[in-house]
Order: sequence, then C-alpha cells, then structure tokens
Amino acid sequence: MKQLDTVIVSNLQISQTIFSLTAKSEYIAKSAVPGQFLNILVSNNLDPLLRRPISISNVNQKEKTFTIVYDVRGKGTFLLAKKRAGESLSVIGPLGQSFPVNKKDRISVLVGGGIGSPPLLFLANKLKFAKQETFVLIGGKSRKNIILAEEFEKLGSKIFISTEDGSIGSKGFVSHLLQTLILDLKSLGQKIDTAYACGPTPMLEAVSEIAKESNIKTYLSLEAFMGCAIGACKGCAVHTTSGYKMVCSDGPVFNAKDIVWS
Repeated sequence: MKQLDTVIVSNLQISQTIFSLTAKSEYIAKSAVPGQFLNILVSNNLDPLLRRPISISNVNQKEKTFTIVYDVRGKGTFLLAKKRAGESLSVIGPLGQSFPVNKKDRISVLVGGGIGSPPLLFLANKLKFAKQETFVLIGGKSRKNIILAEEFEKLGSKIFISTEDGSIGSKGFVSHLLQTLILDLKSLGQKIDTAYACGPTPMLEAVSEIAKESNIKTYLSLEAFMGCAIGACKGCAVHTTSGYKMVCSDGPVFNAKDIVWS
C-alpha cells in the first residue's frame, strides 16, 4: 500500500451516471489484484474531507495504467467526474483482500449487481488466463444500470443479463439467473466450482443462500461506508462467524459462509 500521485489519462462517461477513469501508475498496475480498491482524494480542499473508496476494475501492466468505474451518487463522486485528462489524482492503495482463485476450478460464475460489476471485470481477466469457463450474470434495475457487458464478452465470458423492469435481458433479479444457470448446468452433468459476487447487500445474501443450497463455494465483495479504509476507525464493521470484521482491511472480499446476515 502506498499513497501515490497519479496522472489521469481519461475520465469518460459510459452511462447516465457512471464514469470510467483511467490513470497512470506503474506500482498499482503491477501490484493490484482483483477485489482490491483504492482510496481516492476527490477534492484539494477539506470539502469533502474523506477520500472515496472505489474498486479497481482493471489494470494494464504494459501501459502502466489502472481503471476505476464509479457511479456519481454524491458530492465526492460528482467532483471526481469533473476531473480531466492530465490532472493529478491522489490515491492510496491497493487496499483490501482479493478474490481467491483456485487453479483447479473448471467453471466459475461472476454475479454483478449494478455498480458491483467493475471489480468482477478485473477478476474475469484473471480467470481467462487461468483458462476457466466463466459465466457472468449482470443485473440492474433497468437497461441504464447494465454496464461492461461488452468488456466481459471480449474476454470470452458467457454473459446473461437481467433487469427488474425487463428493459433488457430477463425480467427479474440477477439471483434468479444464478438459479437457472445452476439447473441448466446440472442437466448437462456439470457444476459450478466457485461463485463470486459484488453488489447490493440483499443481492449478496440471495446469492449466498442459492449457492449454499448447491454446495458452491462463494466469495462476496461487500459494500460499506468507509472512513479511514485501513481498519482504524471501525466504521465499516460486518458481523461474521468469528466476530466483527472490517470490510476495508479484512475484506472487502469474504467467504460467504463466514457472513452472519441480519
């Protein structure tokens, strides 16, 4: 982990409220692994005071760059969206624990809800090199919430989409896609080895329960409001079977069986 002044290469709007920012940093490009995040300074003054934690969605070691994808939800991300190529961006990272990858796995499924898809793109890239068959399930409220599908397809992943309003893909929750995929693979005599998920808490809980019923080992990237992002302020505690853990330092990736759902 380091505090670095990086240089923005691009900051592009890819959806109604979603932006993709790429910046130069040889250190992050070489050291970051899927599931980790950066704590980003969005303002040069004291408003807002706290940095913003944002997952790393990909790295390019050849070009020495990293990419984050973020949703403009409040003042911090609004200020981040105003930044332009050539400007400096102060980041701390890479932070947090990564998604574990078992090289013996043959089939993996990645489940992304809304802005939960970006860190899974970084993971899909790693699974491609591990030569795993990868299914990607992307869900959102409507068409405008579905992002990065083309990027997943370029990696050779098999994509399935669902929206709550049915504006694209299947109508319903992304967890329903997981149930269908499990049954379809079972009819072919196949089984998912590992499931990975990132998104809203209700979605993660549903994915966890579905995967548990089919005895699929599952790893979740949890979302939480963070203060320090290094485990000191205790502001992002999550209840686990071994007590309270910090999402920023003990996570954000946890084994689903360790989470105590309230």
